[in-house]
Amino acid sequence: MTVHRTADIFSRRAALALAGGGAGALLLAACGSGDGTSGASNSASSTGSASEGSGGAGSTAAAGSSPSAASASTETNPGSLRVIVNKMRPFSPKEWEPEDLVDFEGHQLRTEAAEAAKKMMRAAKQEGVELTVSSAYRSYAVQQQTYQHWVEVNGKQKADTLSARPGYSEHQTGLAIDFGSAQEGCLLEECYKDTKAGRWLAEHAPEYGYILRFPQQQQGITGYVFEPWHYRYLGVELAKEYTASGAGTLEEFFGTGAAPNYEES
Repeated sequence: MTVHRTADIFSRRAALALAGGGAGALLLAACGSGDGTSGASNSASSTGSASEGSGGAGSTAAAGSSPSAASASTETNPGSLRVIVNKMRPFSPKEWEPEDLVDFEGHQLRTEAAEAAKKMMRAAKQEGVELTVSSAYRSYAVQQQTYQHWVEVNGKQKADTLSARPGYSEHQTGLAIDFGSAQEGCLLEECYKDTKAGRWLAEHAPEYGYILRFPQQQQGITGYVFEPWHYRYLGVELAKEYTASGAGTLEEFFGTGAAPNYEES
C-alpha cells in the first residue's frame, strides 16, 4: 500500500468519525461520502465515499421511464431513472432535490430505489451476506461540506478524483448507495471488492436494478477512481440491458461521452 493510499484510507475513516455531528457531518468520497437530507430524518449524519455536457440534468422524460438502450437518448431529467450526472453533466438547477425521498437504513433514498434495495438486502441476508449502508441521498448543501473536506485533506486536484463537486454528485439523485458490510471491514476501500458483500453485489445487484457505477480502470470515462461500494439504481430491466450490453460504464451505455474532468477547472 502506498503512502498516498494509506492517507486516503485514513482520511475516509476520519471523515466517518466526524459523522454524527449534525451539520458538521462531513462525509466521504466521489460518491463524496456523507448524506445530506432535509427534514427530520436527515438529522442522522451519513457517510459515504468520494465519488461523481454540455446539458445539465434537468429537462425531459417522465420520471421512472426506462426505454430500451437502443432508443436511449441523452437523459437530462434529474427525476428520471435514466439520468446521468457526472463532471460534464451537472444538475439544473444545481440545488435540485427529489420529491419522493423516503427513510432508508438511517439515510434517505427515492421510493422505488429504496424498495429495490430492501429486497436486495433481504436476499443477500438469506445467503449469509449482511449488507450495510454508509451513504445514500445527499443534498447539495451536504455535498458542499463533503467536497470541501476532501479539498482540505488532499487538495483540489486529488479531491476531484475522489469526491463530486456540489451539484455534480450522483448521490443527489436519490438513486445511489454506498454499501458496506456488517463484519468484514474495507469500508469505502478498494478491498471491499474482495469481501463477501462486495462479491455478492457484483454478481447480484443488477437482478435488483442496481449497477456498479464507478468500475475499475474507467476513471478516464467516469472521472472517478474505482468504487466497488457505490451502486446506482436504474430499474431491473434497464440494469439487465446494461449488463447484457457489455458496456464498461453508464456513459458508454447511453453514448453521452467521457467525463474525466470538469469543464471549469
